[in-house]
Amino acid sequence: MALELMKPVTLYLNEIATKVDLSMIGLSVVALLAIFITRYIYRWRNPKCNGALPPGSMGLPLIGETLQLVLPSASIDLPPFLKKRIKWYGPIFKTNVAGRPVIITADPEFNHFLLRQDGKLVDTWSMDTFAEVFDQASQSSKKYTRHLTLNHFGVESLKEKLIPQMEDMLCETLRKWSSQESIEVKGAAVTMTINFAAKQIFSGDLENAPWNISEMFKDLVEGLMSFPINLPGTAHHKCLQIHKKVREMMKDVVQKRLAAPEKNVQGDLLDHIIQDMTTETYIKEDFVVQLMFGLLFVTSDSISTTIALAFKLLAEHPAVLEELTAEHEAILKKRENLDTPLSWSEYKSMTFTLQVINEVLRLGNIAPGFFRRALKDIPVNGYTIPEGWVIMIATAALHLNSNQFEDPLAFNPWRWKNIQTSVVAKCFMPFGSGMKQCAGAEYSRVLLATFLHVLVTKYRWAMVKGGKIVRAPIIRFPDGFHFKISEKSN
Repeated sequence: MALELMKPVTLYLNEIATKVDLSMIGLSVVALLAIFITRYIYRWRNPKCNGALPPGSMGLPLIGETLQLVLPSASIDLPPFLKKRIKWYGPIFKTNVAGRPVIITADPEFNHFLLRQDGKLVDTWSMDTFAEVFDQASQSSKKYTRHLTLNHFGVESLKEKLIPQMEDMLCETLRKWSSQESIEVKGAAVTMTINFAAKQIFSGDLENAPWNISEMFKDLVEGLMSFPINLPGTAHHKCLQIHKKVREMMKDVVQKRLAAPEKNVQGDLLDHIIQDMTTETYIKEDFVVQLMFGLLFVTSDSISTTIALAFKLLAEHPAVLEELTAEHEAILKKRENLDTPLSWSEYKSMTFTLQVINEVLRLGNIAPGFFRRALKDIPVNGYTIPEGWVIMIATAALHLNSNQFEDPLAFNPWRWKNIQTSVVAKCFMPFGSGMKQCAGAEYSRVLLATFLHVLVTKYRWAMVKGGKIVRAPIIRFPDGFHFKISEKSN
């Protein structure tokens, strides 16, 4: 009887013990999880370093300070992300972008040093989104691509054939623009620059393409600057879809040329690559397709953005436009025959024009920075940049540095008349610097100068609507730049 009475008590006690055990296990799991999270956050905020890291914040776990970096700013000024942190931490600081530790530097001397250490202390690096769209090539193929680009878009090619072709194309383009009620300059300039590049690359005609080139490349650029999440509806996903579509078109072009190379000789860049396929083992079909896509992309955004910004700045600064127009009218007056095409010597005589282009590029900051990866620990100003960390050289901060450029937000082309060579070398790099300077830098300058030559000698323009500028962190025109372009009366 006593045993039977004890059974419920025993069961009750066992039940309590079981609950206690489960509670202890639960508390242990929670405690271990809390310790793990605490240690993870501590390691996130205090990365390993053989020395002292530069000051700064690593932001939130996983996303770092990505959201602050891409936050739009309605100004041509330095993005608030950079401006605030340079004020708080100085010209070299640490951060974290999309889960990757990054050192951002706006120090002219250190940047100048760093850009001359490629292959020694640092190597070229691309953001994850760029790396996914632009395949990382071998050193041999990078050298080949640079040589090929200089061969077809460099100084000799510009002198021999490209400048007259550019002038003819620009005359026809501006004639079409002037026949419309208004033109959205940025989008129209994207189409113009891609069409011209396509003719040089594969003798292509994209004017009748079944999709809107300017809109596609606009979305492509937006996606490249987005958080790398490949889910339907995201900017990154849309970017990858556009990349796939353009690559498919390029692949079709390459395959048709390869199928009958002797019947399809055009004398363009693609012919050059196909000839080299027999001697260079790394030149495969995919390499050719990616190279063509990359060349189309680099000609689309930077030049078109600069053209759009030039329209706005020249319209707002009549004194600059007056001197620019006088320089180009003087070129025409010196000619014996007005129908003579623009020459290389005339381009080189455009002193004020090149000052205007420099000033637009300086204010535009089309590429907000260049990226490198540390190959070993790098000491700087008493701090250490750890091996493997990404380094962003913040060119925007250099271009708007008030110590080097007086009243840096002012559009003042005359500042370039007496500017010191050292300032240009260390604080002005719209196309990169040193041996890694963009192979198409001179091509871009010549196209911009030729565009301005045709524009100011034959046309006038006025803004119809738009004009808003946003940085996020690259410069964008959310409402477009809509201008009415009219032919000048004789």
